[in-house]
Amino acid sequence: MSTPEELSIQMAHHSAIRSMQRIVQEQAEADPEPVARDGVQSLLDAGKVLVVTGAGVSTDSGIPDYRGPNGSLQRHRPMTYQEFRYRPEARQRYWARGFVGWRHMDKAKPNDIHRRLVQWEREGRISGIITQNVDGLHQQAGSRRVVPVHGDLSIVRCLDCGYSENRQQFDARLQAANVGYLEAVEIDPSAVNPDGDVELPQYLVDRFVMVHCMNCGSEVLKPDVVYFGESVPAERKEAMHALESESSSLLVLGSSLAVMSGYRILLDFVKRGLPVALVTNGHVRGEEKATWRWRVPLDHALSQLR
Repeated sequence: MSTPEELSIQMAHHSAIRSMQRIVQEQAEADPEPVARDGVQSLLDAGKVLVVTGAGVSTDSGIPDYRGPNGSLQRHRPMTYQEFRYRPEARQRYWARGFVGWRHMDKAKPNDIHRRLVQWEREGRISGIITQNVDGLHQQAGSRRVVPVHGDLSIVRCLDCGYSENRQQFDARLQAANVGYLEAVEIDPSAVNPDGDVELPQYLVDRFVMVHCMNCGSEVLKPDVVYFGESVPAERKEAMHALESESSSLLVLGSSLAVMSGYRILLDFVKRGLPVALVTNGHVRGEEKATWRWRVPLDHALSQLR
């Protein structure tokens, strides 16, 4: 019979699975392009626009999205926090696969969309960016006011003592412990998922050697990203609220807002009676509440904006 703690962990895990499996369907028709374009342009001209970005912003950098027609959720279910924290074999599988996938993620570079957002920030059009992405590309491009709500793959944290380590240093330790491992693996770069994970055969997972925390010796090391089933840290929520409070409108780029951390932002702006514009190539949770809906590829939309 399961203990109350075990039941709580199981419930959180199943809730996380439901969240990642959420399908965002059409709730409202897109606006005609001239109407949507002029609406978005009016927000940018007025300034103080809060931008929320999702995986669609990074697809041109070679990182696949989650929920699009060819998104990684079609072939891959991300690990929940509960699996990672309480199942050593799950952590072994994640780090073996992440060790390989990190090669590709680390090579990704900012694209024209990231650079346009830098330009808008310098011109005073946007107040800042809340990104659901964990690739760090907004910061690499030069955006200054960025809240990575789901964290950053470039940091590794010990769940036992809290010690954090730069991913480059951590990766060097993994390479030293796994000489010849990467040479034994052949993958298609397009198969790497947005969380840096990639499918590997079980014999390679079993062969992988994990390293320990440099501070306490624990093996419970995790990328400093928010997994499904895990809460956004309080300090990050405070930073998000600060950006929201000084913004006069919301512009969502390349996100379905399927998870609550993004959807809640839309609800907050609607509650305040402020305009909301959605620019995506698919559907967005709560899209019927938006002021403008522009359903096109992001590069096409940005080519139309000043």
